[in-house]
Amino acid sequence: MEKKEFVVGVTGASGACYARRLLEVLCRDARVHVIISEVAEEIARHEGVDLSGFDATYHDIGEISAAIASGSHRYNGMVIVPCSAKTLSAIASGYADNLITRTADVCLKERRKCILVTREMPLSRIHIANMLTAHDAGATIMPACPGFYSQPEKIGDLVDMVVGRVLDHLEVEHTLSKRWSGYDA
Repeated sequence: MEKKEFVVGVTGASGACYARRLLEVLCRDARVHVIISEVAEEIARHEGVDLSGFDATYHDIGEISAAIASGSHRYNGMVIVPCSAKTLSAIASGYADNLITRTADVCLKERRKCILVTREMPLSRIHIANMLTAHDAGATIMPACPGFYSQPEKIGDLVDMVVGRVLDHLEVEHTLSKRWSGYDA
């Protein structure tokens, strides 16, 4: 069976831990392309998160001619985690000025999975409108909002809950988080 292939974009919002955990899981069994914006690199450093060293193909954000920027290159989906309000706005308006936004644009036009893990709070009317526009274009909007029904004990448990939901939508098997089975389960 051929390996699944995914693109992971990391943009300039807090939450590099989500990207790292997603890469830890995806890079085990899939072919992964990684694009990290300059601001995301700065924030990851500030948050103490290392996004390097994975068995993945790393692309420069300016590499607009990369194969993943073409609809003829087939892959199973893309996740932008975290997805900044700026990147959300660019995707919602079709402004594909770098490899992350161009690849997301390709995902949407080709009707592939395109998951935006937004990380902003509170939301302005503009953010909400951009989320709706991206959703209507085919993106899945997944704000980084972990649940607490699994009674998390550490930050990693909260990260795993969000990343687990992303993996569910990518149809990637995992055991990162406890699934809801009722109050008495």
